[in-house]
Amino acid sequence: MQTKFVVVLGSVMSGLGKGVATSSILKILSFYGYKVLPVKFDGYLNYDCGTMNPYRHGEVFVLDDKSEVDMDFGMYERFLGKDLSGELSITGGKLFSEIIAKERRGDFLGADVQIIPHLTNQIIEKIEGIARRHKLDVLVIEVGGTVGDIENSYFIEAMRQLALKYKTVFIDVTYIPKLGVVGEQKTKPTQYAFKTIMGSGIIPNYIFCRASEPIEEKTKNKISLYTNLEAERIIDDSDLKTLYRLPLHLIEQGFDKMLIKDLGLERRKIDGEKLKGWREIVEKIENPKRRINIALVGKYTELKDAYISVREALTHAGAKLDAGVNIKWVESSDLENGDLSLLNGVDGIIVPGGFGSRGIEGKINAIRFARENKIPYLGLCLGMQLMVVEYARNVCNLKGANSTEFDPKTRHNVIDLIPSQRKVKLKGATMRLGAWKCKIINTNSIAYRAYRKKIISERHRHRYEVNNRYRRILEKKGLVITGVTPDNKLVETVEWRDSFGIGTQAHPELKSKVEEPAPLFVSFVEASLKRSGEK
Repeated sequence: MQTKFVVVLGSVMSGLGKGVATSSILKILSFYGYKVLPVKFDGYLNYDCGTMNPYRHGEVFVLDDKSEVDMDFGMYERFLGKDLSGELSITGGKLFSEIIAKERRGDFLGADVQIIPHLTNQIIEKIEGIARRHKLDVLVIEVGGTVGDIENSYFIEAMRQLALKYKTVFIDVTYIPKLGVVGEQKTKPTQYAFKTIMGSGIIPNYIFCRASEPIEEKTKNKISLYTNLEAERIIDDSDLKTLYRLPLHLIEQGFDKMLIKDLGLERRKIDGEKLKGWREIVEKIENPKRRINIALVGKYTELKDAYISVREALTHAGAKLDAGVNIKWVESSDLENGDLSLLNGVDGIIVPGGFGSRGIEGKINAIRFARENKIPYLGLCLGMQLMVVEYARNVCNLKGANSTEFDPKTRHNVIDLIPSQRKVKLKGATMRLGAWKCKIINTNSIAYRAYRKKIISERHRHRYEVNNRYRRILEKKGLVITGVTPDNKLVETVEWRDSFGIGTQAHPELKSKVEEPAPLFVSFVEASLKRSGEK
């Protein structure tokens, strides 16, 4: 069967949740047993997301194959329950690099190279290649940005051309505001946006209406009137208690059956067991039997999307343990003055990854607070490195101990640049990236109890490591090194001896799935529940 295509566009404004909509469509099709994958178009001229500031773009998501991609890939993986590859991320930077390389090689000899047809042909060839290599029933394509942006116009044109060759369904994710003064849902922005999409030669088959409240019947009818779409194709995508309910919400509106019919797919029955399992998880997320409070001490907390994988990993772990996790967002800079009252009453503390010196001392203060008060602690990447710095300073009495990332002249560089990084000059895609194996060397450890195996694999994104010259004194003073690389050259996990405290050089949050939570997060939430008394 020839691959069919679903193209998800965004109109009116950015940040509407196209990634969640795309992920929900993927999940629905997987419930029916169709072979599906996502592709994400991003118009920026960066080759990938690796050098982007989290404040600007949200979290940089890392795949097993070392690709640094848009955070929507995290959403795709969490919903689909499978690991994806970097070929599915197509940026303007990659495309233009490839086109220029072809031109220099002489592939277009005699032609003046243009957006149409050369760039659009390149996009379609990539799409066709992915569909063919993976033998897909459906490829779901998310076009980043907003219709009308010059940055994604060539992607949209390519999708118009794609629809001339293959069965393609277009979905417009729009926004329906409700002005408090007027008290009614307004459709005019969507009407104008629809005309803009039509001006690109595309007529959407469905409109997903994002709103703070359910879309009213009269709103649907009005949009239907102005877009020539049946009212049943105006889909409610209003705020839900959890984003993981959206696939169920779409099925309740009959979207699944309409989509399958529109695509001309072989008719199948939905997998009732998989659907039931998903529904049970969603209900646990929405109605947990117990609750805990976790402090996330970060340096990008003004933009919660910078830590979206950590947040979702806590949600997944909580659902497995039938517990709700309330995150208390703590800006690490606010803890640098020594006032740690913001951490009072929390059941656990997480220090996630990050770069740069701002807020570092606040994170160290939070780690010491957790250790001395025996509050469950989970350190991720930088959170593990600072766990070592804190221990070196306050237990090993190595005054001024630090990472050379923050103090190149420190007397005690307990955290230092990985030797293989010393000659690296370029910034993009040069860190220790992707999936790396870790050997758990202590079976009486938090790490082993979490994973229940001696060799594990997690994703990494870092340049610095624990300095092996300090391993002996750290261990002598009680810090337990429980995981190392198989060649014993790099420290991967460290733990406190007397309470639940573990730091991992990896980012286990990146592999957490709704149906398969990250083991370390499950152990951390379980320890936090015990501390809270919520057994």
